[in-house]
Amino acid sequence: MPGSFNELITTARLPVLVDFWAGWCGPCSMISPMIQRIAREYAGRLIAVKVNTDEKQHIAAAYQITSLPTIMMFSNGQVAMRLTGALPYDYLKQQIDEHLPHS
Repeated sequence: MPGSFNELITTARLPVLVDFWAGWCGPCSMISPMIQRIAREYAGRLIAVKVNTDEKQHIAAAYQITSLPTIMMFSNGQVAMRLTGALPYDYLKQQIDEHLPHS
């Protein structure tokens, strides 16, 4: 497993879906089960990780995370998708499908 966030997003063979969240964020708690469900449903097609912005402020600053939750997808180290807010599951899944590389 890569030792850093930057290493993960730049070396992962699969797209990396990142849930930027914080413990005090109500909407983050609402979407957490959706992110877990997506991680299961897309196993083998993407890597899902969570970044606590209170604990990893340097990562949040690097990606200009100003609203929570923010969901980003990285492919080959580049931002492929960025969504903000507690979005409905179907919309989130649609956006992921649109931004996943097709094989």
